[in-house]
Formats: sequence, structure tokens, C-alpha cells
Amino acid sequence: MSLSDLVSHATDKERFHSVEDYIEFCTHYLEFVETGLQARIVSQNESHYQFFQYREEGSFNITRPLNSRLMYGADEFSNATQQFNLTLEQLRDGERPSGSLRENLIRTIYTLQQSIGAALDGLPAGKSNQARKVNGDLFERLIRLLIASMNVDCVSGTMQVPVKDIDGTELFKANYQHDLLLSKDDELKIIGSVKTSSKDRIDKVFMDKFLYNRLTDTALPHIAIFLNDIQRKKATGENRYGVSATFLPGHFKAYTVKLNPLDGVYYCDIRPNMVSDTLLSQHIKTIDHFFYSDLWELLDRKGQTLEEIAIKEEEIAGDDD
Repeated sequence: MSLSDLVSHATDKERFHSVEDYIEFCTHYLEFVETGLQARIVSQNESHYQFFQYREEGSFNITRPLNSRLMYGADEFSNATQQFNLTLEQLRDGERPSGSLRENLIRTIYTLQQSIGAALDGLPAGKSNQARKVNGDLFERLIRLLIASMNVDCVSGTMQVPVKDIDGTELFKANYQHDLLLSKDDELKIIGSVKTSSKDRIDKVFMDKFLYNRLTDTALPHIAIFLNDIQRKKATGENRYGVSATFLPGHFKAYTVKLNPLDGVYYCDIRPNMVSDTLLSQHIKTIDHFFYSDLWELLDRKGQTLEEIAIKEEEIAGDDD
């Protein structure tokens, strides 16, 4: 496929309704990358990040930073997806896959999503907002599809939450829209946010938990799933590029300590300070922890009965078969 074919494919969200759709697109993109680039540019300050530069067909655009430690190449991807599908099957069947497959889970999700984001970077100048919107929507859908593929009820939608006074009388209903609404045994178990980056969004995730649980007098788990927190920056000199972090550790720590901690924060591309900092490392994990253990533990907690809330589904995440 040419770059224009890939860009056209990536901008059409109707082409992505199963995990296999994501795998198929990623396969085509990685094959294109093998021979279709103008250049690969190495980040000046963190050399494991690269930028792809397209040829004239892509207006010589330069992509977002891609982590070469996580992004699979075309020659690896076929075997990687076989392992990935096996892991999902084992999780669905209640098994715990080998720990050696954890890295594959992280890298495959990262590669699937970044192939879409990088392809969208081939859009003409002036369409960056469209690229961000489509990329974000497709990441949310990918996570829902992965969860639903393990036979977990998972939708995106708006809830009408009853707000009651001290004696239990309903006063009114408040509408809440969420990326992830996970339920089990007629109870809402988990509320989640899925974003490609925490930039300009981290405050809302913490506030959503605080307000929801205060208004409903519940302790319903709230989680957040992010792809990465890294962006391109122009370094010193001609055609020199580097990366910078978009994560705000001070904000995260303040909300965690003074407002309420989230029940899980997960990244595909985790930053070094999220591992080295004592407080951050207690609350932020790589995304494999969610699928291997935390998802199942949270689903076993007491939830909020679905009779209390009306969920208007915006999209039902179907199986990937």
C-alpha cells in the first residue's frame, strides 16, 4: 500500500471494528516503512526514539516520536501477533500466560496504535486536529475491543447517575460520559479513561473519580490507560529533533495525595521517572499489569447495580473474531 492509501485507511474509523482490523492495517504500514521512507531521524536527547520522514507523497512530513524499543518491525510483527493472540485467549479462558509474554503484550498494543498515529502524520498541514481526534478515538476503541475479546462487558457511553439526599431520596440525575464502562453480574465495576496522552487530561481523570464517588456515595474504581507521554521538540541546529515529556509529575502527586488516588494508571510507553520515583511507581504501571491481574481483581470488587444507573451506549466493543 502507498502512503496515501494508508492515510486514507487510517482516517476511516469504519475500517476498525475488530482487533484483526488493527493487525491488518499495522502489517501494511510496517511493510510500507521498510522501503517507503525518506529518512529515519534519531532523537538527539533520547536515541531510542526515532521519527519517520515521508517522501514527497507525504509532503516530507515528520512523524511523532516512535520508541524503537517498543515498536515492532515488519519482520517481527507476524510472530508477535501470534503470541499476542495466544495471550488474549489464555486470559479469556481464565489462565495466566507466561510472564515472558508480558513484553509482547505491551509492544504489540504500542505498535498497533502507533502505526495508525504515524500514518495520520502523513496528512497535509492544517489537518493535525483531525489526526489527533481520529487517533484518540481509535485508541479508545482498541482498548475496548481488547477487553471485550476476553468476554468482559465493556462499552463507552453516558450514564445517568442518581444523586440522592441524606435520607436516600433521589434529587436529580447527573450525566457522565466515560470511555470505559466495565460491568459484571449486573453491576458496574470499573469506570475508565483511555487517552493517547495525559497532557491536558490528567486533572479531569482525578476529578471524575472524586465527583462521581462523592455524588453517588460509592467507591467505584476509576482507572486511566495512556499510550505514552512523549512529544517531538525541535533541538538545536538544522533538522535536529528531540523529545520532551508531557507528563506532569507534580500534578499527579498532588491529586493522588490530596484528592484521591486512582485505582490503576497504565502506560504502554512508561517514562523513567514513573519507575524510579517512589510515589509514582506505586500508582503507575505498564499496561500488561492491567490485563494480567488488575482487571480481574477490580471486577471481583463490589460494584454499583446497573438498575441504579441508565447507560446510553455510544459504541459496543465487539469480539475480535
